[in-house]
Amino acid sequence: MELYPFVRPLLFSLNPESAHHITLTMLRLIHRLGLDKSVFPAPVTSPCKVMGLNFPNRVGLAAGLDKNGEYIDALAALGFGFIEVGTVTPRPQTGNPKPRLFRIPQARAIINRMGFNNKGVDYLVDQVEQSDFRGVLGINIGKNFNTPVEKAVDDYLCCMRKVYPYAGYIALNISSPNTPGLRNLQKGESLSGLIEPLKNEQLRLEERYGRYVPLAIKVAPDLEPDEVDTIARVLLEYQIDGVIATNTTIEHQSVEQLPSGKEKGGLSGAPLRQRSTRIIEQLNLALGGNLPIIGVGGIMSGEDAQEKIAAGASLVQIYSGLIYEGPGLVREVAETLAKRE
Repeated sequence: MELYPFVRPLLFSLNPESAHHITLTMLRLIHRLGLDKSVFPAPVTSPCKVMGLNFPNRVGLAAGLDKNGEYIDALAALGFGFIEVGTVTPRPQTGNPKPRLFRIPQARAIINRMGFNNKGVDYLVDQVEQSDFRGVLGINIGKNFNTPVEKAVDDYLCCMRKVYPYAGYIALNISSPNTPGLRNLQKGESLSGLIEPLKNEQLRLEERYGRYVPLAIKVAPDLEPDEVDTIARVLLEYQIDGVIATNTTIEHQSVEQLPSGKEKGGLSGAPLRQRSTRIIEQLNLALGGNLPIIGVGGIMSGEDAQEKIAAGASLVQIYSGLIYEGPGLVREVAETLAKRE
């Protein structure tokens, strides 16, 4: 029996950030008590190969839920085909002032302006080392808020070198709306200036560790068609391994009349679905199908996930859908995608 419908009203009565930590703590307790199989159904097995990696199914956890890699094993028990942790930065940072996380239940949406709050890349690496997880682990990296954008590459290189031995793939977050100037890195020359040294470093690290770790770029949903074309051209030129589409949106028109709808930050959840799917379609066309896309944004059901796959995604990720629909969403999405293959 799905317990989440009974638990959700209690969690929604709490401050969103407090509910977030309580939920993760509960999941970790269930895992440590060995109750995973009693509480959660068996994972769906529907293997696929993307970016040269073998995934047991196409459903992943999006970055942001487990920023510091503290709950990897507990989250793996929910049946994900892969897990992405972070965003992590070279140095610890507290993020933006609270409150910074807002639910909009009427729209099944969330607004956040967390600001890359995390305990730093060294702490995350320690957590990953302690984890028993042997599936595909994505590690999402970013820059510290006080690192000038023109020196952002130094932060990405720092994180990349430290997480490379532990990552299944590395995601470059250049699209969060909550770090000033970060989205400028998506623009032509800035993007090339970031990717070229990272690609060169990837090849050096491959030689050092004897394994190739794919690089994926996470992009915004608020791009214009010509910006999508430019990004696609740069990604193909430098042979980046994948693209994650998309991050949260700064467009709040669909929720601004609702309580908390005018809060600053990135909007996720159901209102993001069509916008992110449109970017996936545009990217897939611009890339000529030559680069795998991880579709994320507004997936609240199996049908929503199928829409992303139909638009050109090879894998999908969920986050806000978990908050509203509960852990059962993982299996629903995985089963829906498995049936359509």
